[in-house]
Amino acid sequence: MDELSEEQRIAFEAAAFRRLVSHLRERPDVQNIDLMNLAGFCRNCLSNWYREAANAAGVAMDKEASREIVYGMPYDVWRDLHQKEASTEQQAAFEVNRPHE
Repeated sequence: MDELSEEQRIAFEAAAFRRLVSHLRERPDVQNIDLMNLAGFCRNCLSNWYREAANAAGVAMDKEASREIVYGMPYDVWRDLHQKEASTEQQAAFEVNRPHE
């Protein structure tokens, strides 16, 4: 394979991001705590990374705006529709696996 141009790399990364966001929107049954326990990141992390990139580029964006981009709706609405109370086992796994800064 030939080397990708910077433009191609950015376009492919953007397409992969859009596909990931779409997939997560299609799977509201997968809880954020499960994503954190298995992969070390969740929808909120993804929205934080998006907001950090926007802010670094000089585009003001708050937490709620970046979450709406990832969730496809206001976070409070998504939470009310889809989020379940974490089980004791999920919470224990999170405490073991969560990133420690």
